[in-house]
Amino acid sequence: MGSMIELKAADGHKLAAYRAEPQGKPRGAVVVIQEIFGVNKHIKSVADGYAADGYLVIAPAMFDRMQRGYDTGYTPPEIEAGRALMQKADWKQTMQDAAAAVEAAKAGGKVGIVGYCWGGTLAWLAATRLGVDCAVGYYGSMTIDFIDETPTCPVTMMLGMAWVMP
Repeated sequence: MGSMIELKAADGHKLAAYRAEPQGKPRGAVVVIQEIFGVNKHIKSVADGYAADGYLVIAPAMFDRMQRGYDTGYTPPEIEAGRALMQKADWKQTMQDAAAAVEAAKAGGKVGIVGYCWGGTLAWLAATRLGVDCAVGYYGSMTIDFIDETPTCPVTMMLGMAWVMP
């Protein structure tokens, strides 16, 4: 079971993050990037799972710039609220927040990043901009907007047919 910590981005913005630690010395580190639902019960359970496998995990609250402590479920109104917050996100600031999480994770060794849905696109951007050691993105539908950027590490992207077909 992890705990909430505070990170500081390069521009001075402070954001919350869920930190989960392994028993014993970390095998490495994983940054877990949320979907549009915040650092909710699901993201915390994903982080706890990686920690149980031996990794130091940081799951930054990527919506803290728009709404501190955002944590919601999966009903249609909650999905719409999450989409509205996502649309307010600034890519430059978002990457500063992700970089703060990567920096905090370095205490565990090499850093991988995994992101889900909106976070999948952020995982791609981390692979091209943040110098992580590996990246995995699930359903990062906005990745296509950044397809011209070149990753500097191994990347695995899972994209469903609905995301890649016109």
